[in-house]
Amino acid sequence: MSEADPHIHVDRKVMGAGADYRNVIASTLGAVPDAPTSVTTGCGLQVAYAMTSSRPESVTCLPCREHARQEHLRFAEQVERLGRMPGAPVTGDEVAKAARWARDIAGRFAG
Repeated sequence: MSEADPHIHVDRKVMGAGADYRNVIASTLGAVPDAPTSVTTGCGLQVAYAMTSSRPESVTCLPCREHARQEHLRFAEQVERLGRMPGAPVTGDEVAKAARWARDIAGRFAG
């Protein structure tokens, strides 16, 4: 971990990081996972969890921003692909909404 790194990074596991993810786990399992003390980032550094953010406007590390953008675009494609499968448990509108959300976040990481 570099104490001299002033940047705010993004967790390498972009789609499985942050309070929203922990809230889903808590509501599903009834248990709250602890936030890690340090994480590997999208740029490959090991940093304190406090030096990461899932908000695009807060991330200052450019390689992490690109990593997060790519992960959100990949998620949008996966949602669309899974939504087209026979017997998918989600409606076309739900698929479109989730994909639109992920692409919007990806755009915010790019901008």
